[in-house]
Amino acid sequence: MAASAATRLLAVVAALATSALAACSMGAPDDDRGVSRTPGQQVTAFYGDSYTRGTGVSDPDLRWSTQVARDRGWAEINPSVDGLGYVINRDLLADDLVGLIVAEDPDIVVVTMGLNDNFAMPERATQIESAIRHDLNTFAAELPDTRLVVVEPFWYTDERPGSVDTIIGWVRDAASEVGADYIPGASRWLEGHPEWIAADGVHPNDAGHTEIAERMDEELTKLKL
Repeated sequence: MAASAATRLLAVVAALATSALAACSMGAPDDDRGVSRTPGQQVTAFYGDSYTRGTGVSDPDLRWSTQVARDRGWAEINPSVDGLGYVINRDLLADDLVGLIVAEDPDIVVVTMGLNDNFAMPERATQIESAIRHDLNTFAAELPDTRLVVVEPFWYTDERPGSVDTIIGWVRDAASEVGADYIPGASRWLEGHPEWIAADGVHPNDAGHTEIAERMDEELTKLKL
């Protein structure tokens, strides 16, 4: 990945994390952290960063997770935080998202974390690999009746540092170890389509989120979800 692209993403992530994580550290309520379900309705929790939170869309209803949940009749829990990774910025959270999700006892958990951890590589490689296993093992142990779906971490440019595939491998292996469903290929879903990226050059725009929703729908259908 070109140095300029890495610098740009780091600057954007830092700016987003400052505002988003500051709210979390103060214990501010988040409308997406709880859910009201109707009788018989499946509840799905999405665990991720700004790509899953919906940064870049013109309306929260257009983010990919909300599109997928709406089309499937799921109640959505989405406490995803800008700038977050398995390791990066994790210590700035007042409440760890894994614990928040476990407390909701959802029927399905969709894990999309990992993009931001590329910017802590290779210095924190050991911690990142360990944290991936810890999070997925926690979901599997604490939510034994929940369907755990782990998605290959997203990426946003055609250029890819070697760390992208390294982290993908760790996520894939950890998912296999806990018997989770795994969705491959997500790091390339936006590849070759700059028109799907918002003006910030980093996040999916409305069209990008629709593309992710459509690809995710295809993969979830294969998993009979």
